[in-house]
Amino acid sequence: MTQNHIRPWRNIERRQSRRIHVGPVPVGGGAPISVQTMTNTLTHDVRATVEQVLRCAEAGADIVRVSCPDEASTKALGEIVRESPVPIVADIHFHYRRGIEAAEAGAACLRINPGNIGSPERVREVIRAARDHGCSMRIGVNAGSLERHLLEKYGEPCPEAMIESGLDHIRILEDNDFHEFKISVKASDVFLSAAAYQGLAEATDAPIHLGITEAGGLVSGTVKSAIGLGNLLWMGIGDTLRVSLSADPVEEVKVGFEILKSLGLRHRGVNIISCPSCARQGFDVIRTVEILEKRLEHIKTPMSLSIIGCVVNGPGEALMTDLGFTGGGAGSGMVYMAGKQHHKLGNEKMVDHIVELVEKRAEEIEAAKTAEAEAAGQAAE
Repeated sequence: MTQNHIRPWRNIERRQSRRIHVGPVPVGGGAPISVQTMTNTLTHDVRATVEQVLRCAEAGADIVRVSCPDEASTKALGEIVRESPVPIVADIHFHYRRGIEAAEAGAACLRINPGNIGSPERVREVIRAARDHGCSMRIGVNAGSLERHLLEKYGEPCPEAMIESGLDHIRILEDNDFHEFKISVKASDVFLSAAAYQGLAEATDAPIHLGITEAGGLVSGTVKSAIGLGNLLWMGIGDTLRVSLSADPVEEVKVGFEILKSLGLRHRGVNIISCPSCARQGFDVIRTVEILEKRLEHIKTPMSLSIIGCVVNGPGEALMTDLGFTGGGAGSGMVYMAGKQHHKLGNEKMVDHIVELVEKRAEEIEAAKTAEAEAAGQAAE
């Protein structure tokens, strides 16, 4: 639960789920909501896949999934796992051998629907491999690939059909005494996804993987995901998430973090509060924010920065941010530090100066964290 005693209307009561692990990353049981993405390279192209995994990890991805549709992919998986700084999930669909090979190659998790891979013996073989290699699983129900008998029963993809599918797959794993799994019930329709996830959250204590599948391109997919995932997260539902975009996987990570940051559920990097700009602006707000977003991508320390074009809202926004710049007149503006006016600055020096201030503040925050950790360690000795 996020606790804010001063502003209790910001609190989110998170659903209580049990905890599993995807490699070293805890999922559920109150752990921080992890951000995932998926590579779109050919998995057997190890160099290209590793390069993309590294870029996603640098952007903040906690977990990265790769597709394993054939033996060449699972053969490449071992090297990808060794070179990845984050846990790798192997996406398996129907072929049980790929699941066994992926577990043996070091995948931290298998995305697999146990009811789709054949006989009970084949299911047991995959579960045995996962258990032997410390591999968790994700049951991935998708509205676009529901089992035929459920479509015949319900007539179309609907929340009840998706929930029933998920619970059927859960039963298979639990009947085999396997409990290290999370589950998703994704659809491209926001209403269908939200309703299915709400019903699922009531029906099981398994950790929930959130996603609006096939959400679309960068802009439309971001909006659709923010609406669907944002509402579920606000209700306390969700232990890990992936934003599915027809875009660079790095963009999925960025959007995922922005959704979590907007709800106060995760904090990473610089949160820029900026105005849309108008005729009152004392500098080019839009261009300035574009440049600052690029120049500050390397900052991982949580921090807030306000960039406001004029004095109508600028001082008020600066009161609530770590650093701020408010446009004024005659080619200059005011720099705010910790909510207070600090010094005037010419617009032409603004970007470089703000970057310097952010970097310096990040160093101070990290140094304070280190000192606090060292003091706590000494006190414990």
